[in-house]
Amino acid sequence: MNPAELAYLRTPAAIRERAEKVLKFAEDGRSAWFGVDANGLEAAVQATLAVTRQRFANPAAIPFHSRWRHFEAGGRDRWAALAERLAGLPREEVARRRIDLAVVSVLLDAGAGPDWSFREPGTGETYARSEGLGVASFHMFANGAFSRDPKGDPLRVDAERLAALAPLDIAMGFQVKAHNPLVGLEGRAELLRKLGGVGLARPGDLFDAVAGGGEVKAAAILAAVLDKLSPIWPSPLGDVWPHPVIGLVPFHKLSQWLSYSLVEPIEGAGLPVVALDELTGLPEYRNGGLLVDAGALRPKQRRLLTDTFAAGDEPIVEWRALTVALLDRVAAHVRGHLGLDAARLPLVKVLEAGTWFAGRALAAQRRPGGGPPIAVASDGTIF
Repeated sequence: MNPAELAYLRTPAAIRERAEKVLKFAEDGRSAWFGVDANGLEAAVQATLAVTRQRFANPAAIPFHSRWRHFEAGGRDRWAALAERLAGLPREEVARRRIDLAVVSVLLDAGAGPDWSFREPGTGETYARSEGLGVASFHMFANGAFSRDPKGDPLRVDAERLAALAPLDIAMGFQVKAHNPLVGLEGRAELLRKLGGVGLARPGDLFDAVAGGGEVKAAAILAAVLDKLSPIWPSPLGDVWPHPVIGLVPFHKLSQWLSYSLVEPIEGAGLPVVALDELTGLPEYRNGGLLVDAGALRPKQRRLLTDTFAAGDEPIVEWRALTVALLDRVAAHVRGHLGLDAARLPLVKVLEAGTWFAGRALAAQRRPGGGPPIAVASDGTIF
């Protein structure tokens, strides 16, 4: 692949362009796996609106969809307590440390499976799935698990420590036992070990890669993430998959999730982040599950709902691409119902308000344990 094509596949524009092609392919009736239903799309919009109104009386109060929301699970502002320990540091260094935390936590967030949970020390509260992964990784960070000097300077992440991480370290931090199994444990540990070898002294150096003194474009954050972290992915292309008709279809789900999660640290250092809607919706099983469970995407084959698929399988590539394309439409409809424009309610806030929670709610209604409608085998690097 020539460098220009590779560079294009790393852009949000490429993600949307290929996703729209898959949507047209499905709308034309050419997909063997999915049909697209306008009534089901409106049902997804209404489910999103219902959750949004339940969670936020004031749409202006909707925060960004990012890893920081999981650090607030149970209504606890965990970062505020750590921030007190960083008082006196320049705000740029605080941003680097927040990015240290966000990067390792996002890379540890790839679906926990239905049987894992984390009991929080001190509170005794139990969290599962994404919230549990967030809280568990937060406590590992707070305890210095990723620092080269865990006793003297624990609240940071250093490459030399990451490079030495073993699956056992993650298992201990995440309370993994035979009766509390975590999906993709080896894959998560491998990602962090690779992160230690990408050439960054610490993940927080991403701040310096995007901080030029003025405003920061969201797409520039994604470009920096993909440029600096691309060696960690199992495939040279990263989260890019072939479709037999459309060709290569990029998603960069974890990289975009990470980019969204860097916005608050960057803005906390006084740099406004703009053009957030250049990034796309996240093609993961909650957003994609919303579209299937609401009927916007209608499976054409029964085995879609019974078998387990790999991330590169044709139906999963289509499901994820259709999710990206249709999330843009859901967002537009939600804004119309609420009387807001994209500036006041960008896609990243619709996701939080939101499509993600609506997908979880419908899953809980339809399946014991609230799992996704379509099963994807996870190695901890995609979902």
